[in-house]
Amino acid sequence: MNRVRVLVVDDSPTMRAIIKQKLRSDPDIEVVGEAGDPYEAREAIKTHSPDVITLDIEMPNMNGIDFLEKIMRLRPTPVIMVSTLTQNGASATIEALALGAFDCVGKPTDGDLANAFPNLARKVKLAARSPISKRRNASTVPQRDANYRPANKIIAIGSSTGGVEALGEVLKDFPANCPPTVITQHMPESFTASFAGRLNSLCAPEVLEAKDGAPLEVGKVYIAPGRIAHLEVKIGEKLSCRLTHADLVSGHKPSVDVLFRSVAPLGARVVAAILTGMGQDGAEGLLEIRNAGGRTVGQDEATSVVYGMPRVAFELGAVEKQLPLSKIASALLKLSGAEDEGRISA
Repeated sequence: MNRVRVLVVDDSPTMRAIIKQKLRSDPDIEVVGEAGDPYEAREAIKTHSPDVITLDIEMPNMNGIDFLEKIMRLRPTPVIMVSTLTQNGASATIEALALGAFDCVGKPTDGDLANAFPNLARKVKLAARSPISKRRNASTVPQRDANYRPANKIIAIGSSTGGVEALGEVLKDFPANCPPTVITQHMPESFTASFAGRLNSLCAPEVLEAKDGAPLEVGKVYIAPGRIAHLEVKIGEKLSCRLTHADLVSGHKPSVDVLFRSVAPLGARVVAAILTGMGQDGAEGLLEIRNAGGRTVGQDEATSVVYGMPRVAFELGAVEKQLPLSKIASALLKLSGAEDEGRISA
């Protein structure tokens, strides 16, 4: 197996050194070059033809977002964004993921450089094997089904790597009166508020970061806050969001398994989907939903950026039907609508 060839782009020599050290510790990765700004990076790309690029967002001469747009348009290459975990950095990273970046990692902010970027090498190797995402047209008017009539159901969705783009693709087809929808997307702290804001500007329903105690309402989509808490659905006279601060579950906080298990007692009222992502978070929770009488779908391998979570769920028997990303929204709406015929079309 050939080693994955990586180009490191960051304006900080110190940060480039840390990233190179982390990557070179993996025998399957070769750092073929580095650059301090997009102009140097452009020449390095021509010289080295890297398999993957790590790209800083804030750089001199041209910011990382503009450079990413040029990369995806002129020479599509898997890109992992490196960002500070600030509000500005979060907003820019969400934009980068929507443009087709494979994933994002946060720069260390606590001075603990030795433990920085713990999952970077793994993400680089996954990125090298992934299909290049095609940029979405953010100006596209969302498709809305004026004839849709919601039933007394709830939609739950779990996703990870590749999920930013996948969730945008799904939610853009949701009508303004969609069923209450709860989502756990693996994402760094402070990123989910920006992510929710972006989706809210592009989709017909109201999309917001989940708050503890918020009632679940028709026409609203609730996204679990990144790394702060698990999102659960509190079952009572009325359904509401509950944020819990327990330890990692299935290796994550927030965890898709936690969300899915919390809605499983609702049985046939639940329609759930597991989308692209690495690992197996959500598979066992999705199985609990299906065993309780809920309806379940999973993203297929061909359209998944990383066919990890949906694969494990499918092999476990948790997925009722695998579908391409383009058909998941219609399946969820059909199964949660007042005229559900009980079938999922391929």
